[in-house]
Amino acid sequence: MSGHNKWSTIKRKKGANDAKRSKAFSKIIKEITVAVKEGGADPDSNPRLRMAITNAKSISMPKDNITRAISKGKDKDSANFSEVSYEGYGPHGIAIFVDCTTDNPQRTIANVRSIFTKHNGSIGKNGSLSFLFDRKAIFTINAADVQDPDEFELEAIEAGAEDIDKDEEEGTLTITTSFEDYGNMINKLSELKIEPTSAEIARIPNDTVKVSEDVARSVLKMVDMLEDDDDVVDVFHNMDVPDSVLEEE
Repeated sequence: MSGHNKWSTIKRKKGANDAKRSKAFSKIIKEITVAVKEGGADPDSNPRLRMAITNAKSISMPKDNITRAISKGKDKDSANFSEVSYEGYGPHGIAIFVDCTTDNPQRTIANVRSIFTKHNGSIGKNGSLSFLFDRKAIFTINAADVQDPDEFELEAIEAGAEDIDKDEEEGTLTITTSFEDYGNMINKLSELKIEPTSAEIARIPNDTVKVSEDVARSVLKMVDMLEDDDDVVDVFHNMDVPDSVLEEE
C-alpha cells in the first residue's frame, strides 16, 4: 500500500513564526465558520467541521477561539462566505490552483490576478486545469498510534484509503483518500480512537514537473504571496520541488 507519495513532492512545511501563525488562525476560523453554516454546529454529524477542528488543534489554537468560531457560524447575521477557485499558469509554465474563501469575490479575484500578473503568469478559465489535478483528502496520523499495522491497513482500505505512506523520520503515516471518502475516513479514525494530527483537502497533480532550484524558488515566491492573501485558503501546483529547496523552508 505504501509507495511514492506525490503529496510529499509538493508539500512544504509552514513556518511557525507569529505572523504565519496568526494567518493560519484566521483561515481556520473562517473554515470553521463555513463548515458550521454548511453542515451545522455538531462535529459528530458534520465531518467538515470535525476536520476543521482537528486542524485548529494541530496548530495549537486555543479552545476559546474554536468555540467562538463555531458560535460565529451559527450567527445568521455573520458574514456569508463563498468558496471560489482560480487556476492558471505561473512562472515557467507551472500549473497553479488557488482555493479561496471570501465574502467579496471581486476583491479576491483582483488580488489573485495581480499576483499572477506580477510573476508573469496568467489565470485561465475555471476548469481549464482540472484535468491536471485530482481532489483528494489527506490525513496525517502518528505511526505510534497504530498498534497493528496490518489490521489498520485493512480498516483504512475499507474506509477508502488509496495510499498509506510512512515517513520513518517524522514517525507519521499519510493516508490519501478520494475527496468523497474524507468523511468515511474521519469516522473510521474516530472509531479506531486515532486522532489525526492534520486532515485537509488537497489537489494532487496527476504528474509533477521536475524543475531547477532557481525555478522552484521563483514559483514558491509566487505561492508565498498568494498564501499571504487573507482570502486564500490553499495553493497547489504541479512542481516537483527539489529536496534542497524544501530543506530551505
